[in-house]
Amino acid sequence: QVQLVESGGGLVQPGGSLRLSCAASGSIFSISPMGWYRQAPGKQREWVASITSGFDRTNYADSVKGRFAVSRDNAKNTVYLYLQMNSLKPEDTAVYYCNSIPSRRDWGQGTQVTVSS
Repeated sequence: QVQLVESGGGLVQPGGSLRLSCAASGSIFSISPMGWYRQAPGKQREWVASITSGFDRTNYADSVKGRFAVSRDNAKNTVYLYLQMNSLKPEDTAVYYCNSIPSRRDWGQGTQVTVSS
């Protein structure tokens, strides 16, 4: 059984920062690359950032490169995934989700990030 719980979203002004957290429960996540995804209103869910299971490689969508940083901690049966978001823009407004890479069919509830003045 797997569970994904995201938190840390909120309302922030353009140029501000937020740090998202995710608790991914299930042993499969410990050996999987993990990623952050987001879905803006009226748009399809898109991949944002990923990190390998060995913590040694990260990748970012061009739209967030240089502004976002993904990290992870592996505990017994739970992976804690983080997304540090800096220099936020209104176009970063979306519901953010975590999942493995490739994603599993189960998704969490996500956390809303709204960037607005």
